[in-house]
Amino acid sequence: MTSFKIIKSHQQYLAYSAQLKKLWESPDNSNEDDRELLELLIDTWEKAHFTLNQEDPIELIKFLMENHNLNRLQMMEILQINKATLSKILNYKKGLSKEIIRKLSAYFNVSQEAFNRPYLMQTDNTIKNKPIKKTKLSSA
Repeated sequence: MTSFKIIKSHQQYLAYSAQLKKLWESPDNSNEDDRELLELLIDTWEKAHFTLNQEDPIELIKFLMENHNLNRLQMMEILQINKATLSKILNYKKGLSKEIIRKLSAYFNVSQEAFNRPYLMQTDNTIKNKPIKKTKLSSA
């Protein structure tokens, strides 16, 4: 059993997240106590530092990508989706499916509820939650 300490820096958070991922990938069940402790420490850190992003799942995804140094290609591989689908999701044009929510939750070790929150989608009539000004077309 490894001795873990309270997370006090972003670097430590990233290191613990990487360790937790390795523990989850290990077929050995003897590391269950370490996994539970790391999950608790990571969850505590995230609650204290990620509160601004908890209301909007897309902003949370972008934040997690940035903080885990993931580019779009890596996210496509993690979520097993194509470039167009990822682009639509990150630009508020496509909602998060249950399958994508499960994959995000498992990969980042964040509760599914964090990604399963309502948020405004971009439609033809709205851009980033603001109405588009409609202009009159001149008829010639």
